[in-house]
Amino acid sequence: MELRPATPEELAVLESRIDRWLATEAAENPAVEAVERGEWGERRWFVRVRGEDKDVWTAWFTLGQRTLRFETYVMPAPDENQAEFYAYLLRRNSDFTGLSLQIGEEDAVFLAGSLPVSAITETELDRVLGSMWAYVERIFKPALRIGFGSRFSD
Repeated sequence: MELRPATPEELAVLESRIDRWLATEAAENPAVEAVERGEWGERRWFVRVRGEDKDVWTAWFTLGQRTLRFETYVMPAPDENQAEFYAYLLRRNSDFTGLSLQIGEEDAVFLAGSLPVSAITETELDRVLGSMWAYVERIFKPALRIGFGSRFSD
């Protein structure tokens, strides 16, 4: 299925919709600490989120002509137990809807996904941010214990 590129007018409406949604989140959602916009005319937002197991993390939302991409950095590559660490993360991927764990720069772990521009609604944006929060909380401590356990043992 080919995604039709959004027109400049459609992108402006979506950009405004995301701005409004994030302004509401910043004002009403205690987990959202801050919202910033990308520079130089970028359609990119940085959302600083307070977690429980992972104290603070940042979600990036990037609006393109065809998709809204969202991602967050979870943790660096593991120091130890690499096979067990990555096996754990791959098994967790099957539990996630609309997001997946990925290996990025320097083998760091990211959680990422995308939506076609036609699916961008406030309800869907809420689902994405809430899912990111829940998935990071679900995997962070177990993955930390597997991949970095010797740093924390006495």
